[in-house]
Formats: sequence, C-alpha cells, structure tokens
Amino acid sequence: MRRLSKNLTFQVLLAITLGVLLGLYNPALAKAMKPVGDTFINLVKMVITPVIFLTIVLGIANMNDLKKVGRVGGKALLYFEIVTTFALAIGMLVVNLTKPGEGLNVSALAKGDITKFTEAGKSLTFVDFLTHIVSPSIFESFAKGEVLQVVFFAVLFGFALASLGDKGRSFTDGLDKLSQVFFRIVGMVMKVAPIGAFGAMAFTVGTFGVKALVPLGRLMLDVYLTMFLFIFIVLNLILRRFGFSLWQYLKFIREEILIVLGTSSSEAALPRMLDKMERSGCSRSVVGLVIPAGYSFNLDGTSIYLSMATLFIAQAFNVHLSIAQQVSVLGVLMLTSKGAAGVTGSGFIVLASTLSALQVVPIEGVAILLGVDRFMSEARSITNLIGNGAATLVIARSENAFDEAARVLAVSELAAERRAAV
Repeated sequence: MRRLSKNLTFQVLLAITLGVLLGLYNPALAKAMKPVGDTFINLVKMVITPVIFLTIVLGIANMNDLKKVGRVGGKALLYFEIVTTFALAIGMLVVNLTKPGEGLNVSALAKGDITKFTEAGKSLTFVDFLTHIVSPSIFESFAKGEVLQVVFFAVLFGFALASLGDKGRSFTDGLDKLSQVFFRIVGMVMKVAPIGAFGAMAFTVGTFGVKALVPLGRLMLDVYLTMFLFIFIVLNLILRRFGFSLWQYLKFIREEILIVLGTSSSEAALPRMLDKMERSGCSRSVVGLVIPAGYSFNLDGTSIYLSMATLFIAQAFNVHLSIAQQVSVLGVLMLTSKGAAGVTGSGFIVLASTLSALQVVPIEGVAILLGVDRFMSEARSITNLIGNGAATLVIARSENAFDEAARVLAVSELAAERRAAV
C-alpha cells in the first residue's frame, strides 16, 4: 500500500475523487480551492515556453538534413488539417443525428456574462491570427507564454544554429544541458500535480455543481460520446495503419491523461508529453516540431466541440441551417479553430468569432454553454492531448524516425515501475 501511495496515477485519481466530493458536500470551501489549481497551472506555464523553445531548437540543430525539417513540418501541417477537418465533420454529423438542442427551453436556462468573449471574438480573424504569429518582442512572448510565437522564433533560431555547422556545436551542447535542467524542474513540478488536480476539480464542481449539468446533459453526453468514438475509431484506425496499438499508447500516457482530466488543461501535461514521446521511440527532432505545433494546429477535441456547439445553439434557437450553410460553418471553423490555442477562454472566443462571421446563429447563444463548458473542457483537452501524441507517432514512423527497440524498452520499464508501486 505504501508503494501504491507513491504512484502518480493513484495520487491523481485519488485527488480528483476528493475534489469532486468536496465540491459536492462543501461548495463554499471547494470554491476557495481555486488558487491551488491555478498555482499548479502557473507552475507548468512557468516552464512551458523555455521547454518548447529548447526542444524545437535542439531537434532542428541535431537534424543534419535541413530539407528533412521542412518535410516533417509539411507532413505535420497536412496531417493536422486533414484530421481536424475530419473531427469538425464528425461533430456536425453527430449533432445532426442526435439533435440535442431541439425542444430546449432557452429562456429557462441560466445565462452567464459573455461580453469579454464576444468582444474578443469580434477581433479574432484569421488574418489577425497569422500576423500574431510574428512577435514584435520575443522576450514578451516568453513572459506572456505565447506558445505559437515561441514556436515560430524557435524554428528560425534552430535553422540559424544548424546552418553554423561545427561552429555552433558547443552552443548546441550548452542548450542540451540547459534542456536537462528544465526537464528536471518539470519532474519537481509534477510531484505536486495531485494537489493541483484536487484544487481545480474541487473548484469546478463547487462552482457549477451537478444541477448545471441537467438541462444541457444531452449535449454533454453527445460531446463525450463523439470524442470517445473519434479516439477509438478514427485515431485507432490511423495508428493501426502505421503499426501502433492505440491501447498500448493510451496506457503509456495514462498519467498525462489523468493530469489533464484533473486540471482541464492539456498544457499541464505538455512538458511530460515531450519527454514521453521521445522515450516511446520518436526522434527528438520529430517530437520537437510536431508536439508544439500540434498545440495550435491539431486541436481535435476543440474542433469537435466547436462544430457541435455551433449547431447545438442553432437548434436551441430554432434556426434551421441548410446543407450549404452547414458546409459554410465547416469552412469557417476550419479557419477559426486554428486560433483556439494560447488564448484565455479560447473555446468561447473562437465560438463567438465563428457565430459572428456566420451572422445566422445568435451569438448570445454562447451564454447558455457557460455553466457546462468547464465539464466539457476535460474531454476537449484529453482528446487534444491524445491526438497530438498520435500525430507524433504517425509522422515519426512515416519519416523512418522511430526506434521500435526504444519503445519496447520504455513500455517494459513503465510496466516494471507500476508493478513495483503496487
């Protein structure tokens, strides 16, 4: 039992359970736990940008063929666009079949203040998103945690360092040592992950309560079911096509999945995913390019949620969308969903910007989702996490940059650690 208590999986599961119980039985105290969850997220964000920067730079600098860098990046972006578009289409298909918004009494639902989301949504255009990639001050980008800007700068820095050849080798070695320091910090931060998961889950349940789930339960059920089907059918088929087992992959990253479940943030597991995917056999260069880029361009869970939420609001307000209009919704979401990362309240901002662009579905409908959004964010974040890891495996295999022996060793070592913990 003492060994089990030291197991991170057990600790996070226990923390989530205790957080739910506290939220149900003492909501006032549970709401006071918000700083606990926020502090853990801040601890992770503290190291995210330097870890991403170092991982990308070292991945490119250690790749002898710079043409390969462009090829990997091109493959990744093509994969992201195909899979996220498929996710959007699946979400729309399910909502059309199940119709969770039909017959809903919108006037009886509690609505929240969406002013900050709609105002931000009006200014969130695809052109703004593209121009936002280039930072006027990279130091400000690091300070504010602007992941996409850091990724862009890291790619330029990596190319420049690689072009120096042997002249830059000593500097590359220094960055490698610095990277090891940051990953050691990540290890320290993860020791308090159960505390962070407890605080975040307690606040969520204590603030919104179970009653908030009842009126919109159909939508929640459909969202969770759709993401389950996406993972176990779509991603499963993709992974099998490239010789991977979805179940083995999920077992390998189950601690990261639980951290995301407890914190409702896929960023909380980002540093560990970089390390895990490299340990699983993917080359550092592929991991360094695909995982960080995926956090902006490969948001499978967010894509599913956005398409379902858009059509749900239309159904709730009795707005009939023709096939042509739904195709236009898909087209708009293909663009706006790419801006759904690195922005506070990004899900609502992107949803608001989509409805604003369509000018058919009432933008006020976003308000009825506020109460249950936090409960659906776990599903979004977990699906995003799993999808990015799957993309890394696929790209690594297609580039012959996957070490099967390393994967077998990592799986066996992880299994031995878990047996020792029981």
